[in-house]
Formats: sequence, structure tokens, C-alpha cells
Amino acid sequence: MFAAFLTTILFSLSVIFASRTVKLIGSTRANLSRIVLATLFLAVWAHGFGAGLHGPAIGWFFLSGCVGFGLGDLALFASLSRIGPRLAILLTQCLAAPLAAVAEWIWLGTTLTLAEIWCAVVILGGVALALAPDRGAEVGRREFWIGVLAGVGSALGQGLGAVISRKANGVAALASFPLDGLSAAYQRIIGGLLVTALAFLFLRKQTGDSPEPRWREAAPWTVANSLAGPALGVGCFQWALATTPSGLVLPIVATSPVVTILLARFIDGTRPTRRALIGGVIAVAGAVALKLAQGQ
Repeated sequence: MFAAFLTTILFSLSVIFASRTVKLIGSTRANLSRIVLATLFLAVWAHGFGAGLHGPAIGWFFLSGCVGFGLGDLALFASLSRIGPRLAILLTQCLAAPLAAVAEWIWLGTTLTLAEIWCAVVILGGVALALAPDRGAEVGRREFWIGVLAGVGSALGQGLGAVISRKANGVAALASFPLDGLSAAYQRIIGGLLVTALAFLFLRKQTGDSPEPRWREAAPWTVANSLAGPALGVGCFQWALATTPSGLVLPIVATSPVVTILLARFIDGTRPTRRALIGGVIAVAGAVALKLAQGQ
């Protein structure tokens, strides 16, 4: 249980650190720096103690990384720069579960129960309530809705990436190939690194990024973000799943949007409105209920 709570805190801190980095060096630079450092951290483990770039499921993990780490994180960082960590993580974490459930139903034939459908409805209602008070409050209407769409894209990337990872794990299990969690994360992040690097090369001259990056100020936040998210965060997540039933781990990790709201209040001084807080709690409750309903 301790590892699950630690995972939740690390994932929440990662989003706040990412938001700080975005403000200093821009979204595409922040995302690429994070992915590069995380890849190096994971490579040390995978090539020194794990499976490296071997195994029958590497193609599926690579595709999962392109979708989740690549496209999903690009959308997340675009959302962070517009609507901040609180709403960005709420959209990503809470919408990813129902989107993944729908994708798994369409692709893998996993049926949705009535309880899962109702949980998805609760999540959507909570997210709508949380978004409503912030409409036009801190940013322009256009930027706000671009940030919201980017958040939905982030959730879609994370959800689809998770479904593809499930396929990859199934391929590895069918071939009786032993694969630890960090090695799988390394094989995934290679795809994410490729997509992120290509996006950086394409967008580096766009006006949406910071024209004067402050690398020295951003360096500690970038390292902290890399460690708290893809490195230590993923490691603690795998530790939690190895020692505690996933039916207990996943609902705890699903509360990260509420933890992010609380941490952002103390770290950034971001104070949510009452309706936003209530909506966040409802959405997270729906996400927790969905995880329990799925029996994971």
C-alpha cells in the first residue's frame, strides 16, 4: 500500500514539475528534455539488469510508447501550458480510463458492464463541473478550449497506450519471455522519444514555444520531473503492483488529480474554486469506482 501511495504522490509532483518547466523553456523543449533524461535513466537499468531491447513484444511496446509517451505527452504538455497542472491532470487521468475501456471493447472485444458505463458518466459529469468555473478565468476562451482539447488528447493517448501495452504484455507472456516493468517502460519510451524528437524538430520555430528558454532555472525542475514521472514514478508503480493486488493499487493511483490539486495549492499557490474542487472529487470518485468495477 505504501508503494501505491508513493506512486500517487510522485505522479502528482511530476505534473507540477512539468508545469514549472513549461513556463521556463516552453512545452516542446520541456517534454523533449524530460523524455531524454527518463530514457537515459531507464536505459541504465534495462541494459544493465533487465531485458534491454530484446523480446517478442518490443514492436508493440514501441507502438505503445509512440502513442502514450509520444502523442499523449505532447498533448499533455500543450495542455499544461494553457490550463495548468490541475485541470490537465484531471482530464488526463480521469478520461483515460473510460477511453481505454471503449478502445479495449472495440479492439480486443472486452465488453463494458452497466456499472462501468455509469462510472464513465460520473467521470464525465465531474470533469464538466470542474471545467465550468475556470472558463475564461485565467486564460482567453480560445486558449482555454485548446488546452481542454489537448487534455482530452492526452487522455486518449494514455488510454490507447495502456491498451496497446496490455497487448504487448500478452504477447510476452504467450512467448514465456520474462520482462520486468522498467524494461517494458524502456522499450515503450524509445517510441515516445522518437515521436517527441520529430515533433520538436517540426515545432521548434513555432511562436507557441518560449523564445528565450531559461535552461539554468529549468534544469532542476526537468530532472525532478523525469525522476518523479517515468523513472521513480513508474518504478514505484511496478513495485506496488508486485506487492499489492492491482484492484487496490489502481484506485489509489487514480486519486492523483485530487493530490495534484492539493499539492498545487501549497507549491504554486493555485487555489481552485469550490465547484472545481467538487467536480474534481466527483471525477476521481468515478475513476476509482471504474477501476473497482473492472476488477483490476
